[in-house]
Amino acid sequence: MKKRFAAGVFTTLLAGVAMPAAPGPAVPAASSAAVAPARRAGPARLATATQLRKELDKLRGQVVVLNFWATWCTPCLREIPDFLALEQELGPRGLKVIGVSMNEPAELASLVEPFRRQHFPAFSSFLRNEPDMDSIASTVDAAWNEILPTTWILARDGKVAHRVQGRRSREEFRLLIEAALRQ
Repeated sequence: MKKRFAAGVFTTLLAGVAMPAAPGPAVPAASSAAVAPARRAGPARLATATQLRKELDKLRGQVVVLNFWATWCTPCLREIPDFLALEQELGPRGLKVIGVSMNEPAELASLVEPFRRQHFPAFSSFLRNEPDMDSIASTVDAAWNEILPTTWILARDGKVAHRVQGRRSREEFRLLIEAALRQ
């Protein structure tokens, strides 16, 4: 029941979003190269819930944007350039952006990392290494309902300040992030 509900909500979120004409993921027209910092992130790595928790604990003291995405999620791919631009702009004030791909763990080398490297080379990302999506999401939100994209803004103390489901504009995210940076 939960998966059918989530699938229905996900389909609703996609309504009105132009899907690619050919099979394969839609990549935003404005690639990350236009808005992202010149740096390159390290390669995407597999992470269990425990490993993700350790990574987030290391970032205490910073505001963290934790974004769950997938190569097949068009709204996800459209907001990643916005996150990268916000990280470039607000990073000096203590912002860190981290992605967690919800693709299948076996797709790391064949799909996720080549895709990330080609389209979003500055996007620091992990790939879930759990049998289901809920396990890694429980690191920050036990009530997550499998909607992609989902983004959590973690305050400097590591607690969830905001949860955003579905795509939002760069300005909407900026307001939430700046509020967390002021705390």
